[in-house]
Amino acid sequence: MKAFHAAIAALFAAASFGVAAAYPDKPIRLVIGFPAGGPLDQHARLLTERLQAVLGQPVIIDYKAGAGGTVGAQDVMRAAPDGYTLMLANTGVMVINPGLYTKLPYQTLRDFTPIARTAMQPLALLVNPKLPVGSLKEFMDYARTRPGQVNYGSAGNGGISHLVPEMFKSATGLFMVHIPYRGSAPAFTDLMGGQVQFMAESIPQAAAYHKQGKVKALAVTSRERNPALPEIPTVMESGIKDFEVVGFYGFLAPANLPRGVTAKLSDAFRQVLAQPEIRNRMISQGADPAFLGSDDFAKFLAAEMPRWAEAVRKSGARLD
Repeated sequence: MKAFHAAIAALFAAASFGVAAAYPDKPIRLVIGFPAGGPLDQHARLLTERLQAVLGQPVIIDYKAGAGGTVGAQDVMRAAPDGYTLMLANTGVMVINPGLYTKLPYQTLRDFTPIARTAMQPLALLVNPKLPVGSLKEFMDYARTRPGQVNYGSAGNGGISHLVPEMFKSATGLFMVHIPYRGSAPAFTDLMGGQVQFMAESIPQAAAYHKQGKVKALAVTSRERNPALPEIPTVMESGIKDFEVVGFYGFLAPANLPRGVTAKLSDAFRQVLAQPEIRNRMISQGADPAFLGSDDFAKFLAAEMPRWAEAVRKSGARLD
């Protein structure tokens, strides 16, 4: 009987190897659950040219925006597990949404095959440039003397730009009022106009507006300073102990992807991220290259989910 099971396992392994050896022999569709032009799109475009060179096939980006990335996730979940449909997802789609949506149509670890984590994405804490503060400590003093009078904007209820300020409020005891928007663009517009005074946003957009003088960056949420904003201290440097909150970007496929195809894709991303030009360009955009292969990425997702579920619970955010 043991010999029989060993033979069956060997047959499956051989079949998987055969599939991987032939893969890929046609274009690959990469689904992004958000509109073109955002941070995920920027990350995808940085990697796909080199990924195409490694795999020898075109990678075509397909935007399936809606419901905080869940529309795109559903599209990928339902696709054939053959390696020709991939998804680029972020913290919100994979680890925040499971704690946020009461009727989420997918389960991260059940319905997807993790391929590779490619980057960690810190955020910057921003204020309106006319606010009379020059540091995070001064902002905290300003907000503490005006409880309920300081508003912060976000890209929507339950997203990372909502939860990070909630974590900041919890760590500092500040009372600020949340103003949710339909996306980061209108939130930025009102931050620049002074309708909201505070915001947390991913480094690429935050750094661009800071350098233009349209907003003022006070701190970054990573453990180390960020090369895109080298003069801006971390939140921990600013006096808030152990405050480190960083999002991630990663690639996934439908569940039950053959192991050989998973390994081939994961190694392709490893090769792309090992290229100095790609790493330097990613860093200049404010993201930190942070490759994890399939198994380690799965463990990372499993560890992140309860942390963000707790942040959602404390914020009180729930979506149907």
